[in-house]
Amino acid sequence: MKRLHRQRGVAVITALLLTTLAVTIVASLFWSQQVQVRSMENQRLHLQTKWILRGALDWARLVLRQDGMDTRTYTSLTSVWNTPLAETRLDQYIERERVEGEVFDASLSGRIVDATSRYNLTNLATGPKVNVDHLAVYKRLLVNLQLDPALAERTAKLVAASAPPLPREEGDTSPVVVRTGAPIALTQLDDLLAIQGYTPAIVDKLRQFAIVLPADAVTVNVNTAAPEVIAALLPNFSVSQANALVERRKQAYYRQKSDFVQQLYGAPAQEALFDVKSEYFLVLSRVRLDRAALDAEALVNRKLDDQTFKTSTVWVRQN
Repeated sequence: MKRLHRQRGVAVITALLLTTLAVTIVASLFWSQQVQVRSMENQRLHLQTKWILRGALDWARLVLRQDGMDTRTYTSLTSVWNTPLAETRLDQYIERERVEGEVFDASLSGRIVDATSRYNLTNLATGPKVNVDHLAVYKRLLVNLQLDPALAERTAKLVAASAPPLPREEGDTSPVVVRTGAPIALTQLDDLLAIQGYTPAIVDKLRQFAIVLPADAVTVNVNTAAPEVIAALLPNFSVSQANALVERRKQAYYRQKSDFVQQLYGAPAQEALFDVKSEYFLVLSRVRLDRAALDAEALVNRKLDDQTFKTSTVWVRQN
């Protein structure tokens, strides 16, 4: 009888162990399935945010193209492109299975910034040579921002050393000089940290006043530039004087370069350094979709081609 009870006890324990094992295996399978489902949801959310961003960028390019057609000879802050897009709900436009009790959040916000309202650091060199005029401009900008002007020469030397060689003239038979060990060219403002003397704090202070653009964006738009940048364009011109120009600009923007020169009351100005229209713009976007968020910055080029304005995306950077 005792042996029978022992066998029954062992059977009960074995049954409990098997049941526990089965429950563990089933729970593990359900957990694995849940992880896979959540991973697929995350991928879908990520893909949807990218499509929303693409649509927002297309919309911004359309706005810029229309603005170019409306105001062909100048670009000002009074245009529609300068109107920020407040956080806009997109719930009704996103197809997605709803879970009962889930708070679904989909929104888009952003704005367009004139990239040529900032000083283009690429201008510091013309080919492998430092551009003296632009070096002086950048020095004055650093002084206006209360930063070390010695950084200008170091930056110009790096831009010159990393610049591609100038195109060869027709009939030039001189041997091609191949440079080795050239530093990497600047592609964004954070690359300045590779230059001695720059710190993250200095780069952050420069963000609203300097930028790295293609070499053909050689001018600053005085219709959109900050006082510190305008003062840097003009020798012996103070930031307070530039502030006065900005205030007067609010009443009447500059339709041509001569309108700006007339406001200087005889102060010397190099017309090759500034303009009243823009060809490069930054499109800043923020997409929120449920638990996914995407911040993006895109550089858009707008050019007049055969009497029609065309826009193209130069690059897109996402966070």
